[in-house]
Amino acid sequence: MSKYKAIIFDLDGTLIDSMQLWRRVDTEFLNSRGIEVPKDLFDHLPHGNSFIQTATYFKTRFSLPDSPESIMQEWTDMVGHHYESDIPLKPGVKNLIEALDKKGFIIGLGTSNSFELAEKSLKHNGIWHFFRTAVTGDEHLKGKPFPDIYLLAAQRLQLEPRDCLVIEDTLTGVQAGKAAGMTVFAIYDADSLEYIKQIKQTADRFYADYHQMAEELLAELEG
Repeated sequence: MSKYKAIIFDLDGTLIDSMQLWRRVDTEFLNSRGIEVPKDLFDHLPHGNSFIQTATYFKTRFSLPDSPESIMQEWTDMVGHHYESDIPLKPGVKNLIEALDKKGFIIGLGTSNSFELAEKSLKHNGIWHFFRTAVTGDEHLKGKPFPDIYLLAAQRLQLEPRDCLVIEDTLTGVQAGKAAGMTVFAIYDADSLEYIKQIKQTADRFYADYHQMAEELLAELEG
């Protein structure tokens, strides 16, 4: 019998190939206000990297007159059409999720992104209906690397953290899953290449792609 009852996925960089889109958003958003993107843009997020916390951080760091809510809406408007039309799943994701569902595993989402964008993307890619819960970064929680998003996901699924497996791509995401007391598998994403050594050291396992992960994970779940 598997030690996992639920598999909780991150979204950006984990399920969907979207991280480079957000780099462009950062540049366009700041440049439109006459601000160059600093190299240490995300080195000093004090309370995690959730959607609302990142918007608050931008407002404070760059002394913007915009409210966090208006910043979030502007970002959503900038990327919304991509999320509902042309951001693909990473290769192998759909097959893995369908296989996990057939085996009776609970599937959840724990993302720093907003509920609106998560729903748009996963509906477009035909897998939204598999997710029993979605904890998102527009809720008033401490973002990753704090464990709050994953702890709330487990709570909503009525499971103990030890019963949950987290799939993540970033160092802060891996740290959040481990801080929640969950097993964490990391999946490669080019945007996290700078931190790959730390990701490998922190995660319980690291996979180059979903084909490799699915082969091992599904074989383990059979046992």
